[in-house]
Amino acid sequence: MDVNGMVAEGFEPVRAAFVRNFEVLGDRGAAVTVYRDGHRVVDLWAGTKDVDGTAPWQRDTAQIVRSATKGVAAAVLLLLAQRGELDLDAPVGEYWPEYKAAGKERTPVWQLLAHRAGVPVLDCPLTPVQAADPVLGAEAVAAQAPVWEPGTDHGYHAQTYSWLTGELVRRVTGRSIGEWIADGIAGPVGADLWVGLPADQASRVGRVAQLEAPAADAGALRMRPKRSVSEAYANPDSLTRRAFGAITPMPDENDPAYRAAVLPASNGIATADGLARFYASLIGELDGGARLFAPETVELARAERSSGPDRVLVVGTRFGLGYMLHGSASPLLSDGSFGHPGRGGALGFADPESGIAFGYVTNSFRKSVTADPRAQALVRAVRTALS
Repeated sequence: MDVNGMVAEGFEPVRAAFVRNFEVLGDRGAAVTVYRDGHRVVDLWAGTKDVDGTAPWQRDTAQIVRSATKGVAAAVLLLLAQRGELDLDAPVGEYWPEYKAAGKERTPVWQLLAHRAGVPVLDCPLTPVQAADPVLGAEAVAAQAPVWEPGTDHGYHAQTYSWLTGELVRRVTGRSIGEWIADGIAGPVGADLWVGLPADQASRVGRVAQLEAPAADAGALRMRPKRSVSEAYANPDSLTRRAFGAITPMPDENDPAYRAAVLPASNGIATADGLARFYASLIGELDGGARLFAPETVELARAERSSGPDRVLVVGTRFGLGYMLHGSASPLLSDGSFGHPGRGGALGFADPESGIAFGYVTNSFRKSVTADPRAQALVRAVRTALS
């Protein structure tokens, strides 16, 4: 197996796990990057840029990271709060009056990030073209009646998270969340990541294997799923199917128009280094000196706000403010880790106690919403390297 890049002394287990992902777990093209205390200690890539192609993956190859985008979007709201421009405890309607409709007038901002807002579905799903229109998306989610009383329970807002976070940022700043990420996050820390891919970067992005429709994805959280999980994915009327189907039909993720849209729940594009560098900048100074989160914001991000049975994913999940926390559904490095996976493979997270920041991107789809076996093999290898 031809693997390019570097590993620092002591991190050789990560290289071994990365090779095994190709030889045993079916990776076609992928990259993994790890930072420790702001310095790169692993930077590996291999395979082909396109899942169905022959051109080699390069160090600057980027891929769609699906729901791993949510962690980047959450950072925007937390940074606005850190700067005093957004009150996380204030009602969403204070910034976005239309959101008060249908019994949502008391929903505080933080509940959007913790998946407690009660609006993971749209009664009238949007087409991919409609979903890319931020005005239509915002109007749809503002008008939507919650399926549980906001704040009383939690369930993964798989697609509606795009318009919840995007419109709130637009109301507070007057700018799209994609523009804010480019100028306020990616630029200052030198991270190759985008929500709304610029045309001049399109040639760097490989073709990915298409996601399967939710009906074919029964039990995606586990290789041997519980019956309740299988039934939720098989039932077109379940919250699970409706949440993932808020955009119907499923978008073509290789379509340039979809990649150029700003959908911070699902269509971020990044290199492995970009994802890892982003998380490294949240917990400490990078090699270039940049840092995004103050220590108190790190604690805010990873303080548990939701835990237990998830109304949408039908397994136990744990969330801080916009980030999944270490748990059985999303195993990270330690109890103090926070980050976000992407359906089908991608993963980014930070672990403040060890100083580790991690990014993995792939073009190969696996049936996994959270604990992808390839990403988990790499996480275990990092843990071994630290022991």
